[in-house]
Amino acid sequence: MTDRFDLDPGRTADGAKAATRISAVILAAGMSKRMGERPKLLLDIGGEPMIHRTLANILAIAPVETIVVTGYRAAEIEATLAGLPVRCVRNQDYERGQPISVAVGVAALAADCDAVMVVLGDQPLVTAGHLRALVTAYEGLENATILVPHHAGRRGNPILFAARHIPAVIGRGIKIGCRRLIEAHDADVARTEFDSDAYTFDCDTPEDYQALLGRLEAVA
Repeated sequence: MTDRFDLDPGRTADGAKAATRISAVILAAGMSKRMGERPKLLLDIGGEPMIHRTLANILAIAPVETIVVTGYRAAEIEATLAGLPVRCVRNQDYERGQPISVAVGVAALAADCDAVMVVLGDQPLVTAGHLRALVTAYEGLENATILVPHHAGRRGNPILFAARHIPAVIGRGIKIGCRRLIEAHDADVARTEFDSDAYTFDCDTPEDYQALLGRLEAVA
């Protein structure tokens, strides 16, 4: 079996480079305090919860494994995911912030993979096409092992990193989380500019939500 922490995805029988095996970790544990009483991931997006739209785009790129990290009102969010090909894990310390959720999700990965994609649950504008563009950009990196999308100079998400960084992300050697990984391995980071602002769009407030609905309606 291929080493799960191996950077090289290897070669096929005819010598061609094998497709990169991606595992996905979706962060869905936050309290979304600025949105109001209802968890923002359950807000309606075209007749389905926001988290469903995000997951549909993720599942369209066929990850080898998909982990959803829940926390705040976990039971409600998990109930909406029943029947989907994902595995939920709970971050009991979700109030401590996103880095803990990253560590919990990455630590739960069990399948062999070449790279891990960490996705925010409130990214319904990031389509399967955007995700494939990230993977293609990652596969084209020369020496970097961490891809951070940017738009107009602003850092975005999802972040994609080689599986060999898994021990570091879950706390072996440096502090946990993607931000600490990026800071500690700056020489390994590719800050790649993309044309779309979908990677940098935030949905944190009721105003953001209305803007999101307007954008989705415009492209429907």
